[in-house]
Amino acid sequence: MTRGSPPDAVVVGSGPNGLAAGIVLAQAGLAVEVLEGAETIGGGMRTAELTLPGFRHDVCSAVHPLALSSPLFRALDLEAHGLQWVQPDLALAHPFDDGSAAVLSRSLEETAAWLGGDGPAYLRLLAPLVRAWPALAEDVLAPLRLPRRPTGMARFGWHAVRPAASLAREWFRGPRAQALFAGLAAHAMVPLHRPPSAAYGLVLAMAAHSVGFPVARGGSQSLAEALALELRSLGGRIEAGRPVRSLGELGTAQLVLLDVTPRQLLQMDDGTLAADYRRRLERFRYGPGVFKMDWALSEPVPWRAEACRRAVSLHLGGSLEEIARSVEAVNRGEHPERPYVIVCQQSLCDPGRAPEGKHTLWAYCHVPNASEMDVTERIESQIERFAPGFRDCVLARHVLPPKALEEHNPNYVGGDINGGIQDLRQLFFRPVVAAVPYATSAPWLYLCSSSTPPGGGVHGMCGYHAARAALRRGLGRR
Repeated sequence: MTRGSPPDAVVVGSGPNGLAAGIVLAQAGLAVEVLEGAETIGGGMRTAELTLPGFRHDVCSAVHPLALSSPLFRALDLEAHGLQWVQPDLALAHPFDDGSAAVLSRSLEETAAWLGGDGPAYLRLLAPLVRAWPALAEDVLAPLRLPRRPTGMARFGWHAVRPAASLAREWFRGPRAQALFAGLAAHAMVPLHRPPSAAYGLVLAMAAHSVGFPVARGGSQSLAEALALELRSLGGRIEAGRPVRSLGELGTAQLVLLDVTPRQLLQMDDGTLAADYRRRLERFRYGPGVFKMDWALSEPVPWRAEACRRAVSLHLGGSLEEIARSVEAVNRGEHPERPYVIVCQQSLCDPGRAPEGKHTLWAYCHVPNASEMDVTERIESQIERFAPGFRDCVLARHVLPPKALEEHNPNYVGGDINGGIQDLRQLFFRPVVAAVPYATSAPWLYLCSSSTPPGGGVHGMCGYHAARAALRRGLGRR
């Protein structure tokens, strides 16, 4: 596409889904322009010096098992654009109060060994799913449809539709394996006694054993930049610092894809959307928010459990019961005294994130949507619980409560990083119940954000499927 020439398609938003949609459309030969409201592209894939000079922190997404599992990203040669994946010694550690930890390793057998008596059950549950994951990912990271691998999806679905707490207690006798699975499932922010909370734990476990829990060298911004370079290599254009407040600003492009959530689309509507479709969008539900923190550290975190010093990701929450209580409280609109906290220590395996000898730390806990409570003390107390002396290592800290997260990225409505609650009702039928969930009431206008299937995560598949749906239907007439 030459400078100044009108595009065939406009994509609003340069998060993983917006860039993915632009790439798919450009691969089909369309002249594509991506418009980004912020001065920096990437959406949830941004890296910045949030605390002190020389300390590079991931503003939102940090570890990327779904990016390496993504059928679209796997098909792109992003390494040719400078992207480098770094694997930690251990994918995940889940510490306990006695100084021990359950461990999720890339190896199924090593993980089973860490789980002691529950190891054989863990292998029976996960081994068939892990073997199928490279192919199964195409069906899991897709809208509701007839599966291309029905046998694998049937095995996965049999377990996935269950409440995570029930599955964990049925398969595992000991608290370590139960807690490990609960910590994985709690990423969904859905109460663990409700279906399909088990699905999220299974997906993360399958991905961890198949592709690991990698980080992008230099920060998540590296993934955004690689995707942008891929789009530009196909002739696409990207304009940052270009907020779009109304659909009328988008000119005469025959196709528009929006990497925004229903609330922003309703705000952008200038009379384009049908009244019935607007009413359906207005019923879309957002989930809990997150309170996110970053630290500049003088040294590595002094975890009591040795395994925690080798893992990039940690789940702090103790037992299954404690994690379940935390998730349930947040969904009731409460702030638990001992929140479930997700921690990432990327500088352990990517030392360029901090000055020599220093480290970064990244963490968040779930809070009620649009919460205004400062939970800094509660998060730090959870870290100190498993790493006494942690606060003595802190050189500086930076907080991003829900309001600040939404200001950084408007798709994080009330701090909801998943683009809407992902319960049974809204897992596939998001943002509305429709045969083509990406299509709106206007034939040229599509949604491609995490508010569409398959939902939250850095995988780009919402954008991929939205673009494919638009191409199948042909360019709209405006």
